[in-house]
Parts: sequence; C-alpha cells; structure tokens
Amino acid sequence: MGGDINKTGVARAYALWAPVYDFVFGKVFQPGRDAAIAAASAICPVGGRLLEVGVGTGLSLPDYARHVRVFGVDLSEPMLRKAHERVVQERLDNVDGLAVMDAASMALPDRSFDVVVAQFVITAVPHPEATLDEFARVIKPGGEIILVNHIGAERGLRRLFELAFAPLARKLGWRPEFPFARLANWAAKHGGVRLVERRPLAPLGHFAMIRFARLDAESRAA
Repeated sequence: MGGDINKTGVARAYALWAPVYDFVFGKVFQPGRDAAIAAASAICPVGGRLLEVGVGTGLSLPDYARHVRVFGVDLSEPMLRKAHERVVQERLDNVDGLAVMDAASMALPDRSFDVVVAQFVITAVPHPEATLDEFARVIKPGGEIILVNHIGAERGLRRLFELAFAPLARKLGWRPEFPFARLANWAAKHGGVRLVERRPLAPLGHFAMIRFARLDAESRAA
C-alpha cells in the first residue's frame, strides 16, 4: 500500500505548483486551514510547540496564535522558499524554523511537539501509515495529531469518479480515493492513539478534519 506515489514524483509535482499554489488552492482549502488552525491554537499551551508537516508556502503560518511556537517541514524546497519569504515579510517571530524533510522520516526528537498539523498531506505521501507513525513518534503524550484532508467516498457516483480520476491525480501528486478506513486501521494497529474527532468540512463535506490524541502509558495499559 502506498507505493503508487513516489517521493521524487511528489517533489517534482510541488515544485511545479509552488509559483501558483496560493492562487490556485488558497481559497479552496481555506475552510480546512481555518478549522485546523483554530483546533491547534486552542489545544497548544502557551509556549507550546506545534509542528506543521507539509507547511508548503506557509499559508497557515500567519494565522496560528502567537503563543504557539511553530516549526514547519516540507519535502519541496521551492515551496519552502515561499514560506521563508512569508515569515520575513509578516515578521512571524513565533516561527522557530522551516526545513526540508521527508514526512515519513523526520530528523526530529521523540515527543518534542504538543501538536502536529498536516493539511492535505496524508493522501500525497508514498507511505501514509509510516508517515502517521512519525507524527505519533514526535508527539508528547496527551498531544494531538490534526489532519485535514479529502477523504474518499465509500460508495456512489463520487466513489466511481474518484477511482476513474485516480491515475491522473497520482501524476499531480495525490490519491483522491483514500478511504477513512486506512486511518482507522492505522490507529487500531498503532495502539498508542485514539480518535478524538472526525468532522466534515466545506465544500460539501468532501474534506474532513480528523484528530488523534497521543495516549500516555497508563491510558494504553487501560
């Protein structure tokens, strides 16, 4: 599972998207960004650390609460250059750094963040379950993973369309038919997280915000 998208192809696709990403996707993804930012800013304690994986051009960075210390990673260096420009232009002194990293193998310490946010990421990585494992690894017990993503339909015409569109979508760097069951199965197999929320988002519920909490040792034992 997951080998149908490769890291080189994703990096190439987002290098092409970088100059026009904000214009093409800014408004479309705004409801998802707003939901993730609101949830993360409410959860993260004063001085807490937030990791945004797939930070891209940094569209979310100005909107996080200033009491949150933010670190962003992305596979695409051209996208991150845009994010660096945004940090400087908007004087975002709560952004501690931006770095090129593979989401499935991040050079970050265990249990070092209070919140991980990944918007429109999990369907665009070669190995979603390994990537989710990394998110759980870097989260402190009691912290949260906040995903915003298109979730594939389970039946009906939209399901048929997603399956038909999938080959082209992979060339653009994502999987339109990605089912919620993959997330649920990952959580069950991992054993160290629990589902907190699954909320459909605009437009038309095609996107969803999904939150997982990292369990501590006592919760896991129970």
